[in-house]
Amino acid sequence: MGSPRLPREIAIVMLSALGDAVHVLPVVNALKRARPDCRITWIIQPTPYRLVYNHPAVDDFLLFPRPVDSNRLGTLRDFLRALRSRRFDLVIDPQVYLKAGLITAFARAPVKLGFDRARARDLNRLFTSRRIPRHPPQHVQDQYFEFLGVLGVDPEPVEWGIMLTEEERRRQREFFERSDRPACGVVVGSTKSEKNWRPDRYAQVIDALERDFGFATVLLGGPAPEERAAAEQIARLANARPLNALGDDVRRLVCLVAGCRFVISPDTGPLHIARALDVPVIGLYGYTNPKRTGPYRKYTELVVDGYARYPGEDYPCSMEYRKDGMARVTVEAVLEKVQLAVDTYLKPKPEGIPTYPVG
Repeated sequence: MGSPRLPREIAIVMLSALGDAVHVLPVVNALKRARPDCRITWIIQPTPYRLVYNHPAVDDFLLFPRPVDSNRLGTLRDFLRALRSRRFDLVIDPQVYLKAGLITAFARAPVKLGFDRARARDLNRLFTSRRIPRHPPQHVQDQYFEFLGVLGVDPEPVEWGIMLTEEERRRQREFFERSDRPACGVVVGSTKSEKNWRPDRYAQVIDALERDFGFATVLLGGPAPEERAAAEQIARLANARPLNALGDDVRRLVCLVAGCRFVISPDTGPLHIARALDVPVIGLYGYTNPKRTGPYRKYTELVVDGYARYPGEDYPCSMEYRKDGMARVTVEAVLEKVQLAVDTYLKPKPEGIPTYPVG
């Protein structure tokens, strides 16, 4: 029958950002394990929805319209009507900006669980009826698990469960069979420029990956003009010929990440997707704190830590940003982590493309 302490009708308000959506997946899995008959509705925006649309632990989705949608007011009105037509036993709001708070306010539920006063920015505390206890900064994934702790739900084992369909697996094979070399994915940037690494340094790493390690390189990222410009500059500067696979198809991005032997990425969504798929990922950190937003529990030894101001700095886990940090991420340090990834995770090399659950 499941846990009697856990309500049956649960809504989660997590609208945007691929990385945050990845961090919600172990939460919904834990809720389903605790009470298999509970019904989980995820309130989400279209881009992260494409990442999780077929997740078996989520029973329903309510799509919040994007600002660029046509007939914005009509679409928003339809969303609010659909939201108000539902009655939940519990709303979980792990986001701390105003839009999520307003959605939480409109939702019909006797219990609306949010962050404590210290962490609830944008007046979000006004829209919740119950709050998790105050806690020192910790990894974002553990921060989301605080909601489970209040509900008496065990987060272990930590499972993401991103699914590839048979058709996606077929397209994945077709893509990677075009090369006879194993592929390394290189994420060229994020939506926040301070997190990004220099294109000339990417080009040097790509040349070494192809020349010294025998990898084919695939440039990964989204459709933003800044990312496309970075990919073009990297391609111009590199002697190698990386394949540009940037695009606006989140599912294609998942397939490409899943088919790579390992991924190099700054702190952005594809890094967390790689971790969820158990693909080794070399994280480039300088602006954000890797103790808070690094790959969760695994591949931490592959992090290139430019956040530290000097080698061995014992800095705390915090939300502090260091604007000069990405400049401390060197080509040599990245290549050392490439060698470590090869030695630790890629020997002996398995045959074919990695396989993942089919949904």
